[in-house]
Amino acid sequence: MGWLLAVMLVVGCGGGCGDSPSPSEIVGRASEPDASPADTPEPESQPEPERVERVEGPEPESVPEAETPPTKTWPRADERERMVEIALVQWKVTDEATLRAMRQCPRHLFVPEDKRAAAYQNRPLAIGWAQTISQPTVVGEMTAILNLTPKSKVLEIGTGSGYQAAVLAEITPHVFSIEIKEPLATRAAKTLKEVGYTSVTTRFGDGYHGWPEEAPFDAIIVTAAAPHVPPPLIKQLAPGGRLVIPVGPPFARQDLVLVLKDDKGNVQTQSLFPVSFVPFTGSLGKGD
Repeated sequence: MGWLLAVMLVVGCGGGCGDSPSPSEIVGRASEPDASPADTPEPESQPEPERVERVEGPEPESVPEAETPPTKTWPRADERERMVEIALVQWKVTDEATLRAMRQCPRHLFVPEDKRAAAYQNRPLAIGWAQTISQPTVVGEMTAILNLTPKSKVLEIGTGSGYQAAVLAEITPHVFSIEIKEPLATRAAKTLKEVGYTSVTTRFGDGYHGWPEEAPFDAIIVTAAAPHVPPPLIKQLAPGGRLVIPVGPPFARQDLVLVLKDDKGNVQTQSLFPVSFVPFTGSLGKGD
């Protein structure tokens, strides 16, 4: 999965990598340095969103589980193949489920229309509200690290555009995702439904406390940088489960951390490689 080649994500992969990113481009949901104000519109400039469920509200209606992921053949398959080769294969990501998922999932449908021409470049793209869709290398690495199977139950903290949730749903129908920015939560839920990822259950709210009524989870993925691993998420991780999260200060070097819980509930952590994500917002443990 490329962990042992973490140094490659820091120093680059040398010649012959085509559009492979420079070290400064190994980023997740970080604000683009060259993003203009138009890239990150304020919520009030957007159409009034349809309300979605809050964390503290009632249980969401159950969503019928899809036995298989969407089977539609989307346009731009050649571009996705090239993206996978540059962003994953050349970075030594070998998990076949992840490679298949990212070859299938239509990234261009999860970005604003004015960014769609660049959807299959190995770079983050602004999606509004000072957020981005993560770079494909990061999406692929984080997905592969989880070691998912079709039976895995996954919690995502930070829905964003919905793309990472869609990639997960290509592997397992048991995906739950929380987003703290309501306009993003609304738009992502709408996009996931329209594209056909109806097995993904989304929620608007503070992801620090996870989704206790759906726990335990076989895998948890966090797409924003926290100063520490939230204890509620560790608690909601099933025995034998994996949690991947960026840990570190905002707008500075962070480390992608893997948390492993064994069958007896013992927890170990591993720092994998440097990343740059937007900060984790919300309660951050207040009232724990």
